[in-house]
Amino acid sequence: MSLFNKITTTVLTQPVLEINLNKLIDNYKLLSQIAMPAIPSAVIKDDAYGIGAYEVAKVLYEKAGCRHFWFAHAYEAQKIVNILPEAKIYILQGIGKDSAELFQKYKFIPVITSLKMWQFYKKHQIDGVKPVIYIETGLNRLGFREDEIKKLSKKDLKSFSLVMSHLACADEKDHFMNARQLENFKYLKEKYFKDMPASLSASDGAFLGADYCFNMVRLGAAMYGINTAPYRLNRMKNIVTLKAPVMQICPLQKGDFVGYSATYRANTDRKIAIVSIGYGDGVPRSLSNVGKVFFKVSGKWTEARILGRVSMDNIICDVTDIKGLEVGNYGYLIMDDYTLDDIARDSGTIGYEIASNIGKNPRCIKKYISGTK
Repeated sequence: MSLFNKITTTVLTQPVLEINLNKLIDNYKLLSQIAMPAIPSAVIKDDAYGIGAYEVAKVLYEKAGCRHFWFAHAYEAQKIVNILPEAKIYILQGIGKDSAELFQKYKFIPVITSLKMWQFYKKHQIDGVKPVIYIETGLNRLGFREDEIKKLSKKDLKSFSLVMSHLACADEKDHFMNARQLENFKYLKEKYFKDMPASLSASDGAFLGADYCFNMVRLGAAMYGINTAPYRLNRMKNIVTLKAPVMQICPLQKGDFVGYSATYRANTDRKIAIVSIGYGDGVPRSLSNVGKVFFKVSGKWTEARILGRVSMDNIICDVTDIKGLEVGNYGYLIMDDYTLDDIARDSGTIGYEIASNIGKNPRCIKKYISGTK
């Protein structure tokens, strides 16, 4: 028998991103209940935060009854418009010369964010479509300031289907900005858009109470399992699992260094595992020497520290105390007990960025869990 035939170890090389669409639906339904009686809508911009806009839109449309979807740009929406035949599709970045043709073709609803954009839209109006007007209430990003609103005619003011704004600090329940923006929004709505449907809150705002929900809420990060209300226990289910295979297990002698720039040196004899994932796959380099990887061997979960620098394709873990670990076993970087929020905290960023960077990376094998629970 050849040496090759004697080798039984499974060799794997690619990281795997698993996305549970059943849990996504559960999160959407729970958020819808929290925001009642406001209409729930789904934010699937940036490829649904990296989760996969096509898959998310399809399951929310077909199994959760969602009929309102938000994208950042028209070119994002055109890729999946065919699976949303009866949905209203809103474009947050609005309409311009570079996208007007797509609005005309697909009847997208533009969010008008400035007087100049409104003037452009009036020259390129879309038959049967009433746009959304975005008003500035304190975030000081896009949006009509009151001096611009005053320049709109009475006819202009009645041309919109929805008035919206966006909260700056809704993830902090008692932040003074929440009450300030709510007051500003109510004032501008009452003065200029009295009888018009309104939307102020995204996921985090829905947790602030009925006063913030108005007629429609825009559900995004919380739907994907991220805790957008960190002042309270996260009621959302984790929908993401990220795992990568062990490619090699080696001894590390006392005094030896690990990784680029030799930022870790062993003070005792150790055992290390090289795991096939790195910043090229979206893992933050800031996890160098501080991150965690979890291994399940013989039914037991064990935490392993990342040693040295995260490199483009690999991370190195201290597995000295993990008995029975083999090449081909998976190390888990995101799971139910160590979520997007947890890895974001350890890397000094937010779950939104982690999901976006990893989810859109073509080097990960993406698998969707759906169907019967």
